[in-house]
Amino acid sequence: MIEAIPTAMADKEQIIAQIAHAFAAAEYPGDWRLRGSDMGDEPYLLEEEFKGKTDWRSLDAAFLDQAPDGFGSALSFFSDEAFHFYLPAYLICDIRGQLKRGGPAFHLWQGLDDSSRHKRLCGARTYFDHARYRFSIFNREEAAAVVAYLSLHRDENGFARPMIDQALRNYWLERAG
Repeated sequence: MIEAIPTAMADKEQIIAQIAHAFAAAEYPGDWRLRGSDMGDEPYLLEEEFKGKTDWRSLDAAFLDQAPDGFGSALSFFSDEAFHFYLPAYLICDIRGQLKRGGPAFHLWQGLDDSSRHKRLCGARTYFDHARYRFSIFNREEAAAVVAYLSLHRDENGFARPMIDQALRNYWLERAG
């Protein structure tokens, strides 16, 4: 069980400011590095919709909620670099209650929870290995902002709380340390 984390009690606007500050220097991955998959239509639709969107601060919730092409699945198909770059926009919109579809929390605990820690993805590589690699580009300040977001989200979401607690314990708290 995760004990109360000080940022979980912080005001939502303080967490939004923390996220904005932590990701202020995040670099646009380039139009050529937006999608992380070649399977199906969604990655290519994502690439078309996010091409040239070089400032995550300018993206509104309505766009994020539907991208790509009404599927609302961009977070599932971004390259690691694009996920890192656009994540703060999703976090902030979610904290403000502006996303109507699934928010980003799932993408921050999936693979880091206990049930998927030893599940194999490919060969000896596990879902945990995959998630750790994806998040390895996050610096400590960005990881601390993710901890603040997840801590807030765990307090507001009973269903996801056990998985968020596990992801915090298994990865995020140490990464932010």
